[in-house]
Amino acid sequence: MPLYQAIVLAIIQGLTEFLPVSSTAHLALFPWFAGWTDPGLTFDVALHAGTLVAVLLYFWKMWLQMIGAAAGLGPKTDPATATNRRLFWYLVIGTIPGGIAGFLFESKAEDEFRIPVVIGSALVLIALLMWAGEAAHKERETSLGEVTLTDAIWIGIAQALAVVPGVSRSGITMTAGLFRGLDRETDARFSFLLSTPIIAGAVLKKGMELRHTGLADDMRLPFVAGIIVSGLVGWVVIAWLIRYLSRHTFKPFVYYRLALGLVVLAWYFHTR
Repeated sequence: MPLYQAIVLAIIQGLTEFLPVSSTAHLALFPWFAGWTDPGLTFDVALHAGTLVAVLLYFWKMWLQMIGAAAGLGPKTDPATATNRRLFWYLVIGTIPGGIAGFLFESKAEDEFRIPVVIGSALVLIALLMWAGEAAHKERETSLGEVTLTDAIWIGIAQALAVVPGVSRSGITMTAGLFRGLDRETDARFSFLLSTPIIAGAVLKKGMELRHTGLADDMRLPFVAGIIVSGLVGWVVIAWLIRYLSRHTFKPFVYYRLALGLVVLAWYFHTR
C-alpha cells in the first residue's frame, strides 16, 4: 500500500469517525471513486486503533474517574463519585445493543451491506432523521451527570444501527440524543464516550485476527502512519466538534449527508 494512500485514508478516518457523516461510508466510497484497491484488514486495524487513541486521550481523565468510582475508589459521600459511578454503568448498559448488533451482523456489514446503494440510502435516511431531530429538539439543560438511564438505553439502541455502513455511529447516537432533548454539547460528549468500548472491541477483535495473518514488511510504515495520522486528526475533530456544537446546530451535517448520499445514489444507478 503506498504511503500517500495510507495518509489520505487516515485523514478521512480521523475526520469522519467523530463527525456525524459516517467514516465507513467515506472509507468505502473514496477508494471506489479513486480506483484504489481495498487496503484490507491490516490497515483497518490501524485506522481503528488511531481513533481509539484519539478518544481515549481526549477523555482519559473522565474515564479514570468513572472507572475509579465504579471500582469503589474515592470518597463514598462525594456526589461526584456517585455521578461518575452511575455514568460508568450507564455507558456499560448503553454499549450492550451495539455489541450484540456487531456480533450478529459484522460479516454482513463488511460484505453485503458495504455497497454504494446501501451507503447512499443510509446517508440520506439518517440525514432526514437528523433534520427531524433538530426540528423536534426541545433542549434540556443537561450535563453528563444528568444523563438518565432512559437516555443511555435509547442512545445505545440507536448505536446498534451503526452496523449499517452510511449510518454513522456518532450521527445516529447524536440524533437519538436530540430526540431525548440533550443539549448538543452533552449529546456529543456522551456519544463519544459511548463509542469508546465499541471501538476498543473492534480493535481487539481485528487485532487478534491480524495476529494470524501477520503484518507484511511493506505494510509496516503505512500501518504506523495510519495510527498516528488518524489519531491526531481524530483528537482535533473531537475538540472542534464539541466547541462547535456548544453554539451551533447539526444542520450543516444534514445538508452534507443529503448531498453526498444523493450523489452516491445517482452515480450508482448511472453506472449500472
